[in-house]
Order: sequence, then structure tokens, then C-alpha cells
Amino acid sequence: MKGLTSKMTRPLPLGARLVCADNSGAKELAIIAVKGYHGRIRRLPRAGVGDVVICSVKKGKEKVRHTVVHAVIVRQKKEYMRYDGTRVKFSDNAAVVVNPKTYEPTGTEVRSVIAKEVVERFTVIGKIASMVL
Repeated sequence: MKGLTSKMTRPLPLGARLVCADNSGAKELAIIAVKGYHGRIRRLPRAGVGDVVICSVKKGKEKVRHTVVHAVIVRQKKEYMRYDGTRVKFSDNAAVVVNPKTYEPTGTEVRSVIAKEVVERFTVIGKIASMVL
């Protein structure tokens, strides 16, 4: 994975609920682990835009409900600053379900806006996105 060009705040701890932004069949996800997180003892792992998380599907189609999936966070409510000085925040927390080995999206389209930092790290997600901000 490539590094990010922004100083990313990580506002989403374990148990946070995310909207699924693609058409994979899942509607709502809950974070159960953060890939690559090295933290402090007794501190909950946290994630932000561009991080890979392991999630449990809480709402969605019968086929995918109650399954464990990997996802990439594409939007967060908490604002973060880019190196050009602009601050970015979105209206909700959202993720895209991906393949755990190749990090390619499971769905065929991303319905809404995603952050530019995600496209820097995962270019395949940027190809199916409708809009990059």
C-alpha cells in the first residue's frame, strides 16, 4: 500500500457504523478490526480515510448479512487537513467492500463521492467511483 499525502485523523474506533457506498449488497457495516494498526495497550484501534478495516455486515441482502468482510474507508465525518491547507469533511462515514487479498472492490460501482486520498492508495476504487473530491 502506498502512503497518503494528507495528515489523516482517525476518528472511527471499533464498533463504529459505516454506510456501504457500493452495490455489493451490504447496506451498513460495523468495524471489528483495523488492518495494520499498531497501538497502545488498552487503546481501541481507530481508522480513518484510506484505511483497510475488517467489518461485520449489519444490514443488507440476506446473502451477505452477518458475514465478515474487508472494507476501505472512503468518507469520514471528522474533518482532516490536506497539505495545501484545505480542510475536508463529509456528511457521513462510508466504506467500500473489497477483496481481502487484492483490495479490488466487490461491487461494480460506487454511488457517491469518495476522498482523493483513497484514489491515491487504491486506484481501482477510483476507476469505479462516480465522483472524487
